[in-house]
Amino acid sequence: MPEWIREGRLPILSWCREIEPGAREQLRHLADHPFAFHHVAVMPDCHEGYGMPIGGVLATEGVVIPNAVGVDIGCGMGAVRTSLRAEEIDREKLKRFVQAVRLRIPMGFEHHRKPQDEKWMPPVEGEMPIVRREYESARRQVGTLGGGNHFIEVQSGDDGRVWLMVHSGSRNIGLQVAEHYNRVAGRENEKRGERLPKNWQLDFLRAADEEGRRYLREMNYCVAFASNNRRLIMERLQEIFADLFPNVSFGSLVQIAHNYASEEEHFGRRVWVHRKGATRAEDGLLGIIPGSQGSPSYLVEGLGNPDSFRSCAHGAGRRMGRNEAVRRLDFAREKALLEQQGILHSLNRPRDLEEAMSAYKDISEVMKAQADLVKIRTELKPLAVVKG
Repeated sequence: MPEWIREGRLPILSWCREIEPGAREQLRHLADHPFAFHHVAVMPDCHEGYGMPIGGVLATEGVVIPNAVGVDIGCGMGAVRTSLRAEEIDREKLKRFVQAVRLRIPMGFEHHRKPQDEKWMPPVEGEMPIVRREYESARRQVGTLGGGNHFIEVQSGDDGRVWLMVHSGSRNIGLQVAEHYNRVAGRENEKRGERLPKNWQLDFLRAADEEGRRYLREMNYCVAFASNNRRLIMERLQEIFADLFPNVSFGSLVQIAHNYASEEEHFGRRVWVHRKGATRAEDGLLGIIPGSQGSPSYLVEGLGNPDSFRSCAHGAGRRMGRNEAVRRLDFAREKALLEQQGILHSLNRPRDLEEAMSAYKDISEVMKAQADLVKIRTELKPLAVVKG
């Protein structure tokens, strides 16, 4: 059951059993934000972020907060069910798949050498100074994975089918939009004499003002760009798969984002709901909650719980920071854990420990903690993992 925490102007409702001190302090700042509405919701994958914890859901009245969306605007998941069964895929073909993926899909800081077809770029409508500035560069970034916790997986579902999954976002264009409007928000708040404590990192824009409308326009562009990015990656994954398995067929793409703000109605009011590392979980809505490298992912159906602002977790959630994981985890042990499961993994050097399974929370515990937010439709176990 979720727990009520009363430490600020508004209460905090937490589905997370253990909130690290840094994240708890950030939650108190959210609860004390002058435009925060009703309560703050904390998902079970919560961990410290910039300004607002990852796994947080914040509703505000009349304002939007760039740092409550984050820098990877529109980051999210995509998954496709194939006609193949797990027994039809041998390790050699999985290796060939991984090799082909690394050749065709740029990863980390890499971009395409040539601009991609403009059909993959959302239309630019209205005043979007940052999008227009970054547009041509973004044409080389659409269809690229990125680094960090972004991944591509081949998975075996408990529905008897093989699935393809991708986790990626808006790349550099989202970062540029986020950083620009966070600076603008700070200047606007300073000018109006309503600057919050600097260490809160929660500067805001009035949604009805010119800068607020401009941010929302560019933010929504980045959400659409991130969606197209995943669509293009998935199209190329399917092409690679079809080369290896000529008779394969594919289902429809399931997609959902977990970094954005949207205007919604909750508790009788129109408010701006910020989901930062949180997934929409409307009643009946299909969503995707990924595990960490080596652990299962889940296709889920939302239950529309009003207390979470109809939201759920976006993944397993970090148990330790990246540098801490590299420092504390044992490379040989982590590699052995993956190999014992027969997973073709991406843990190749000690630096990769920042994305090791043990750097994340137990996804099965995260799923149990949010049984009132979503129901599991399909469990997906990894067969091969590709990370930037």
